[in-house]
Amino acid sequence: MTGAPRARTAGRGRRPGPTETREAILAEAREMFADKGYDGTSLRAIARAAGVDPALVHHFFGTKEGVFVEAMRFPVDPSVVLPQLLSLPRERLGEAIVRTFLQVWGDADRRAPLLAMLRSAMTNERAAAMMREFVTSALLGRAGAAGDVPHLNIQAAVGQMIGVMILRYVLRVEPMASASEDELVALVAPTLQRYLD
Repeated sequence: MTGAPRARTAGRGRRPGPTETREAILAEAREMFADKGYDGTSLRAIARAAGVDPALVHHFFGTKEGVFVEAMRFPVDPSVVLPQLLSLPRERLGEAIVRTFLQVWGDADRRAPLLAMLRSAMTNERAAAMMREFVTSALLGRAGAAGDVPHLNIQAAVGQMIGVMILRYVLRVEPMASASEDELVALVAPTLQRYLD
């Protein structure tokens, strides 16, 4: 990219290209999110640490949420999924949430980073704080505000789905592990819908 600022991590000789600059930003973002948490990290601070202009961070990732999703390899971009879910009629949200969870967790490549984050959050307070801040700000808070649903109800729905996903994909408890997607939707969606109504 012509005129792109030189990343601090660049070696001598040739100027870093977009890929190297992008990776340098992500490396700094990972460190900052781990050190200061989601709420304590800003795009400007990430840019300063990476030695680039904040506009370049915005160009690559859009928002702090976008940086987090990329840096932590979060398998779902809330800025894409939430508007899709919230555009549905309210009476279909329970089913849509169950299907979304099954789609994400059913993909081994997308499930792996979720499991790594959950394990880290269960054993490390800094990791737990970072995930709590991100999930509260980027997911639950935005969903509750947009859908006019109490936070406790949204947390209950998400907690229910995380429990189902762990039984199905981590512990592989039968018959949950081999149940069809439609069976699980029929079983779980009405409970989620009750939380959301």
